[in-house]
Amino acid sequence: MANKNITVMIADDHVLVNEGIKQLLELEPDIDVVAQAMDGEETVEKAIKYNPDVILLDINMPKMNGIDTLRKLKDLGVKSGIIMLTIHEDRGYLRETLKIGADGYVLKDSDADSLIKAIRDVNNGKTYIQPSIASSLVDDYDDNDFSKIESLTKREYEVLTLVAEGLSNKEIADKLYISEKTVKNHVSSIFKKLGVNDRVQATIFAFKNNIKKI
Repeated sequence: MANKNITVMIADDHVLVNEGIKQLLELEPDIDVVAQAMDGEETVEKAIKYNPDVILLDINMPKMNGIDTLRKLKDLGVKSGIIMLTIHEDRGYLRETLKIGADGYVLKDSDADSLIKAIRDVNNGKTYIQPSIASSLVDDYDDNDFSKIESLTKREYEVLTLVAEGLSNKEIADKLYISEKTVKNHVSSIFKKLGVNDRVQATIFAFKNNIKKI
């Protein structure tokens, strides 16, 4: 049986941007654009109606901006992966969406390959942070604490490096020849020791502290 295509909703109030992304994604054989929204309220309504795998969410939108829309979607328990789209590297916006739980960050002027990779990665349970954005986020964290790193077991350190690469729990389990439940337990322990709340924050911690494969 063939794999199901990735369903995507585009939320952007600029018609040309919205349509341009739609046409771009429709060239990909494994991606289907199932909905488009022009403001925050419409985004929430259509996210519930269409339940897309991935939502591309513009930060600056009328009625309800992208940050409030993201928060609303999370509060409602929407399971879609959410990639924030931004035209500039605004640290305030990025910090806020990071805390709320966005799954990816892409600049609107990025190339098509980056956007498509972000969609595929997020659909597979990974995180995607555009390198230039990751670099700006790193400056906002004070996690350069070696005692936190030293508190990790060798296996936890290894799992953290794979989380930072964007691998899902299943992929990490397959790579390390351990159960997915064991990986989940390691990830929970890592979050607690590093004082982070999710995989994106753990990835940024690893990025800042130059954590590499053993």
